Amino acid sequence: MLAANLIRLRAEKGWSQETLALEAGLHRTFVAHVERQARNISLDNLERLAVALDVVPYKLLKP
Repeated sequence: MLAANLIRLRAEKGWSQETLALEAGLHRTFVAHVERQARNISLDNLERLAVALDVVPYKLLKP
């Protein structure tokens, strides 16, 4: 769910992976790995992505 939600929310904003990464203070390759489900994510980074996307963190995990 996390990967699909990230992709959907990022697309709704019209953001590239690089833009999301910059807004969240993360590296672009990290965002790409999370979206491809190739990397686990810490709660800290989940929160960073949620804040950047202007959603509460649990929404990133919800089906």
